[in-house]
Order: sequence, then structure tokens, then C-alpha cells
Amino acid sequence: MGMDKRRDMRSFADSGHEAAASPGGNMKFEGVPIAELKVGETVNGIYVLKTREMRTGSNKKPFLDLVFMDATGEVPGKDWNVASEYDLSALPLHKLYYVNARVDTWKDSPQLSVNRMKVAEEEDQAEIVTFVPSAPLAPEQMLAEVYEYAGRIRNTEIRSIVLSMLDDREQKLMYYPAAKSLHHAIRSGLLYHVVRMLRSADAIAGVYPSVDTDLLFAGVLLHDLAKMDEMDASELGMADYSKAGKLLGHIVIGITEIDRVSREIGASPEVVLVLKHMVLSHHEKAEYGSPKPPMFLEAELLHHIDTIDARVYDYDNALKDIKPGGFSEPVWSLDKRNLYRPALGEPVL
Repeated sequence: MGMDKRRDMRSFADSGHEAAASPGGNMKFEGVPIAELKVGETVNGIYVLKTREMRTGSNKKPFLDLVFMDATGEVPGKDWNVASEYDLSALPLHKLYYVNARVDTWKDSPQLSVNRMKVAEEEDQAEIVTFVPSAPLAPEQMLAEVYEYAGRIRNTEIRSIVLSMLDDREQKLMYYPAAKSLHHAIRSGLLYHVVRMLRSADAIAGVYPSVDTDLLFAGVLLHDLAKMDEMDASELGMADYSKAGKLLGHIVIGITEIDRVSREIGASPEVVLVLKHMVLSHHEKAEYGSPKPPMFLEAELLHHIDTIDARVYDYDNALKDIKPGGFSEPVWSLDKRNLYRPALGEPVL
């Protein structure tokens, strides 16, 4: 970090705090990661502004309600020193900000009381991707693996449908999350979800020789592709539901897309029917969005592989900071269960 830049940041907010390394490896300014915030300290940080809203407190005074994020987590923030006519457009979302704040608590969790914040310089904005939660595998590596599995599909009609639908969405696949929240709601999360499911499908097919891998691989590859129409997402992997997503959902959009591509390549009715059924039934129950349950083996396996990967992700995410012998907070996606990390010690050889 150059001395001129360091002086600039000291003048921005002279907190006297010696900053820890930031998530961005090439950043000129280094800030305190959200996971390392300590209540009672005044810190300099560099964070992505995820949400911001003007609100009115019980004292009738306006304040900014904020959510900051970096690769280590999220933290709410408040700016209590704003005028009622403050223009929110002065705080563009999904940008890096230099933030000077006191770390307080709210509902037993850290909260930033902002003293000062400003949009980070372009040199630092160039590193913004390193400040959002992302899949642990490189998207280029995962995309290559996806195409490798697609190439293993022997049925030419099924392979053509899959490749056509992948090619249409290849660029978005590189960064799209698998959900707005809950499982795989991270940058490249959809690709990560699909890759892990493909690996599981491959392993299961090695145990049960009756499994048709053409159908199972195709089902995995197609089942959630329409989430890229169900949601609008930025290249940082932050998403919200689109109009089509709210009115139709990814299952209906997905089977409509299979129908369109199938007509273009002249696929046989049976191929179209079974692929549409796999996408239609992968949530299994009507209350979860599937009007029909799985009705052949590969459709059944697709549902369970999808569920397994989502639940493994939720367990891992909920327990990543829990010490052995401890319980997590209630996990909404798992029936509000408090998950437990077993304390078994080192294995005895």
C-alpha cells in the first residue's frame, strides 16, 4: 500500500485502529473484515453496500438503515446523522465503500453505527468480486466440468437439448446464484450446485447399474437452469425475483424452454416428455411447486440428489463457525432446527 493512499485513508477517518487484511488481496486500502468486528471498537472497513433504506426512528428523526457485506459475512449498519431530504441515489448499491464506524450491538449481534462512509476509488472497485461470498471453485473450472458431463450423454437428442440450453446461458452461469437466499445464494452458486449434483449422480450410477445416466445427467443439468430467468442477478451474484419469476417460477419457465428448444431440433415426443417431467417433478410435492411427483427412477433420484446437496450446503453454512459440542441458531430452511456439531475428538487409530 502506498504512503499517499494510507494518508488519504487516515484523513478519511482517523480511528487509530490498525487495520487487518481485507478480503481483496490487491486492495490499496485494507480494512477490518466483518467476521473480525469486535463490539466496542471504532473501525475502518471496506465493504459492499447491499441494501439501504431511509427510515424514521421512534424519536421521529430520520436515519439510514444499511446492510454491508464482504466475503466473510454481513452486518447491519445505521447512520443516525442524516437529514430527512437525504437523496438515497448518493449511495449506489452493490459498490465498495470506505466505512468508519463504531461497532455496537443490536439483538445480541454486531451493528455498525456509521460515522462516515464514501464510495471507494475505482482502483479498489476493481477488486469488488473478492468482497462477495462466492463458490469455492473457480467458475471456469466448474463450467468445463458441466460441459464434460453434458458430453457424456449418449442420446443425441437429449445431448442436443442440453447443450443448446447451456450455450444460451453460459455467461450468466459464471456468476448466477442458485437462490435469492438460503442454499447456494452466493456468486456462482448455481454452477456449484449443479457440479456437486453431477458428481453425486455419477457416484450413485456407479452403485446402481439400472440408472440411465443420460436421463440423470440431463435432469441435473436442466432442472434449475430457468433460475436465470426466475431471478435478475448482478455479476456479484446478488439477486431478486424477476416478474416472470414471481408470476411463473423456474419450473414452469424451465419446461416451456425445453419445449421451445425441442421443437427447434425436432426431438421425439418421448424425449421431450421425460425431460419435462424431470424438471416438473424435482420438488416432489405440490406445496413445493411440483404438480406431479417423480414417476420414474431418474426423476426420483434427481429430486433426492437436489435435496441432499441443498441440505448439505445449509448444514455446512450453519455450522461453519460453531465449535464442537455447540449448536447453531435455528435454521429456517431446516424446519428451524438448532443444528449440532458433534464433539468426538481425534479418531483413535
